[in-house]
Amino acid sequence: MAKKKNELVILLLRVREVLTSIFFDPWEVLMKWRGIPSYLRNMVSFRSSYHEGVPGIVISKLYYTTYEKYMPGGSVGGHYFLQDIWAAKKIYEAGINHHVDVGSRIDGFVAHILPFCQVDYIDIREIDSPFSNLIFKKGSILALPYEKDSIASLSCLHVIEHIGLGRYGDTIDPHGHIKAAAELVRVLQPGGKLLIGTPVGKESLFFDAHRVFFVETVLQMFSALKLESFSFIDDVGRSILDNPDIPYANNCKYGCGLFVFSK
Repeated sequence: MAKKKNELVILLLRVREVLTSIFFDPWEVLMKWRGIPSYLRNMVSFRSSYHEGVPGIVISKLYYTTYEKYMPGGSVGGHYFLQDIWAAKKIYEAGINHHVDVGSRIDGFVAHILPFCQVDYIDIREIDSPFSNLIFKKGSILALPYEKDSIASLSCLHVIEHIGLGRYGDTIDPHGHIKAAAELVRVLQPGGKLLIGTPVGKESLFFDAHRVFFVETVLQMFSALKLESFSFIDDVGRSILDNPDIPYANNCKYGCGLFVFSK
């Protein structure tokens, strides 16, 4: 019963994801409609209790956000949330004060480590950084602007699965992920550490979005490196499993593999 419930939840989330990417978020639309009665009641209540000397309701300045009371206050789960915490903890515990990241979330992992670490951030898309310890370097994961064996601490989280699909302006290449892995291996210095986060489960291609890899595929892509640890976030995405059962991970639809490699 629990398994069927999880499968239904995953299916509904997938339907929502597809509708959101093409049209709109159906859940948000429902919550907006649900909030309309509260919005109107609040407006009437505010107007009836209005007193001189404080700003009143002006039509040109109306907003509609009452529906947010039906939305979650936030999320402490999901691949990105858990992955970014996992990676930031690794950097912090290792005492790293200079780190190189390729394309990971700036408003997640990178933001987590900025208070204690200088970050060189590489992406093919421009960013404008107002922080002196966030140094942007425009470049491709297929041709990183670093010498061979030059980076001691390196990360690439939820990026490699996109390479070669054109999603972010990169060149179409069915072997893009393999070439990207080889480039990360090239720039990592002997003794250096590489943090990789990527979808893991039943191996599939979701064109124009991402790939999902078997665990063995990721290990093969980075076979020139030594695997230090493997952790996993399953389809439900509520916790991180350390040293998970590989067949279990491979049987997921869209899990997240968290790998630490060294050179």
